[in-house]
Amino acid sequence: MIDWTDRHCRFFHRQLTGRALLYTEMIVADAVIHGDRERLLGFDPLEHRVALQLGGSDPGKLAEAAAIGVAEGYDEINLNVGCPSDRVQSGAFGACLMKTPALVGACVAAMKARVAVPVTVKCRLGVDDQDTQEALDALAEAVWRAGADALWVHARKAWLEGLSPKENRDIPPLDYDRVYRLKAANPERFIGLNGGIGSLAEAEAHLARVDAVMLGRAAYQNPALLAGVDGMLDGEGAPTPVDFGALIDTMAAYAGRHIAAGGRLSHVTRHMIGLFHGFAGARRYRQILSSEATAQNAGPEILMKAFAAVDLAAERDAA
Repeated sequence: MIDWTDRHCRFFHRQLTGRALLYTEMIVADAVIHGDRERLLGFDPLEHRVALQLGGSDPGKLAEAAAIGVAEGYDEINLNVGCPSDRVQSGAFGACLMKTPALVGACVAAMKARVAVPVTVKCRLGVDDQDTQEALDALAEAVWRAGADALWVHARKAWLEGLSPKENRDIPPLDYDRVYRLKAANPERFIGLNGGIGSLAEAEAHLARVDAVMLGRAAYQNPALLAGVDGMLDGEGAPTPVDFGALIDTMAAYAGRHIAAGGRLSHVTRHMIGLFHGFAGARRYRQILSSEATAQNAGPEILMKAFAAVDLAAERDAA
């Protein structure tokens, strides 16, 4: 989720769940090797467990980037073979790699040879006119032969010709059954499911058929649902009550440290806009963060002001 799951987003989400594995946004291998590593790879130790998601198609560069990621402290390396953006198409990686499973396998093998942490792959069912039965089987076989520790499948095709990246998130139909069949045929392999999952109830239903579920937009747009993850994984069912006051205090202190280091309040608060989804006063909260928090000199007090607009004691409304 490019431009979404940066370090500030992950720190925020970690306050809501201790069990979920968090992923970085996709970072191109060349950038990891030649770019500003603190800016691209730096993260707070509280984010663990956290996976570094890489983009690229050169096995040597990906291996080097993976080694750098592990040296920086990441717990897992994930290769993106699912992103359909124009940027990755021009660089012949991301979802384009669905067409070259042998190359994906070579990339995985090269990374596995360099790092001791898990190396995983996130893919689509296929691209363009590919037959999803053949395409997904070929990709899966190639990465497992190379030693991949897990395969995450976004249960949609990607149309590299004819659809925009945004349209590729919604228009290609979901086919969860295709992922279920892959898991049934490979019970010993770790297979996770992604795509269109909007609630923890849906996630729990999928977990009867696959090993894990990945939440993207649902968790970003309504982050409070993450408070239910730990209880679901522990078999307790009920979500952990969120101490919103403590959460806001933690995030205000975090934002203060970021500002003191030269950052801006909006770098942190832009990920928090959906926190009070459904609460009375949520509209005003969003307005403050969307306007006042973006000012150049905005400080943590703006976050506290936004929080004060929310009535936690009132019944939830449609704000």
